[in-house]
Amino acid sequence: MALTAEKESSGTLVDVIDRILDKGLVINADITVSVAGVELLGIKVRAALASFETAAKYGLEFPSGTNYETAAWKEAMVAKDECPQCSKRVILDELLNEGCPWCGWVSAKAKAAHAKTAPRIEAR
Repeated sequence: MALTAEKESSGTLVDVIDRILDKGLVINADITVSVAGVELLGIKVRAALASFETAAKYGLEFPSGTNYETAAWKEAMVAKDECPQCSKRVILDELLNEGCPWCGWVSAKAKAAHAKTAPRIEAR
């Protein structure tokens, strides 16, 4: 999955950090020191920076012995999707069945369910 560069007119440090944690950042570096064609030193570095949710989504592995069964990790494993109106990440079931708690957007499924349960007023 390739990401394209986007330029926004204004952005704060918080926006940059939020974007990095949402999408993830991986740095691979291979450093070699050679003299007369003979490799004397080789260093390979791989660093990943991502939120628990992004790490779970892409299957990033933690070093052995790491206890990642935390509340944050379990929360990240819950399916979430982006609200079409405000773009906030919301639990998928909540988004489809109730609506977005951030902006009040309501899905067609939630509207239909509400119409079935709402009392009908008959005109005389």
